[in-house]
Amino acid sequence: MGKGEGVQAAIYRETGDSDVLSVQEVQTPDPAAGEVRVRITFSGVNPTDWKTRSGMTGGRPAEPQVPHQDGAGVIDAVGEGVDNRSIGQRVWLYLAAFNNRWGTAAEYSVVPAKRTVPLPETAPDELGASLGVPGVTAAHCLGGTPDQLRGATVLVTGGAGAVGHYAIELAKHAGARVVTTVSSPEKAELALAAGADRVVNYRQPGFIDEVRSFSPTVDRIVEVALGDNLELDLAVCRPHTEIVTYAAEARDPVLPTRRLMTANATLRYVLLYGLPDRELADAVRWVDRALGDGALSLLPLERFSLDDVGAAQDAVQGGAVGKVLVLP
Repeated sequence: MGKGEGVQAAIYRETGDSDVLSVQEVQTPDPAAGEVRVRITFSGVNPTDWKTRSGMTGGRPAEPQVPHQDGAGVIDAVGEGVDNRSIGQRVWLYLAAFNNRWGTAAEYSVVPAKRTVPLPETAPDELGASLGVPGVTAAHCLGGTPDQLRGATVLVTGGAGAVGHYAIELAKHAGARVVTTVSSPEKAELALAAGADRVVNYRQPGFIDEVRSFSPTVDRIVEVALGDNLELDLAVCRPHTEIVTYAAEARDPVLPTRRLMTANATLRYVLLYGLPDRELADAVRWVDRALGDGALSLLPLERFSLDDVGAAQDAVQGGAVGKVLVLP
């Protein structure tokens, strides 16, 4: 595909509600040195996408921005110096729109080759497009490598969400025991399907006791809502328990410093975009290995056309259960 030919892409020039998004024909991008061009089959939508577009986590883009960090597709061009990717190779993408105007909400995306990962023949494109932000976040929250988790006990709060789903599957892949919390019987079914050993509805009376009946203490907590879950987290802490939180809340929680200190707990915050390259690579490598081992699965899918990209982001903002994908 040569220069001058157009492709369809979702773009925004200003931050705001989803109506700042429009689908337009733009010039086909060509990969620079170290980059590849990918024909996108599915674009995964995450909360970070609508938050960035809305201006919640950043300002106006310097140039027209194609949104979405995650996706899957086929490489159709490689830039100079790229020797570990080839034309025709199926890949999944992560952090595509990070410091890059070409996210995955387009027919084609150009990204650094290092942000693509070969997709096994056994893995569908829909699964590849679901992995980036949630899978890599989950892997990092679990410690980045599976080695230290064998025989450990992990609490995953919000086990039916995308990060929670992959945290359960990756923890089980590593040989850990997993207890998770959810808010409904339907979400409990999703968490059980992911492999959780015990699923507890946090809206039921006595749910903390039910978690502790599975394990009085845990080694690691993958936390989606620190403020809401502090009582649970402290109830299952022991010295050196790590509470790793990856999601911001509308109101900052008040931390009970004395109780956290008495528990000798470790509290860590995770933002994928700020990880050192080595830690990011470790997490990606684990997701890749688990994918190759057949340990990762799809959540229920909700599909939107590229023309409905705004509705897709609105669905995620509204708390859609499962995974939202856009089909360029």
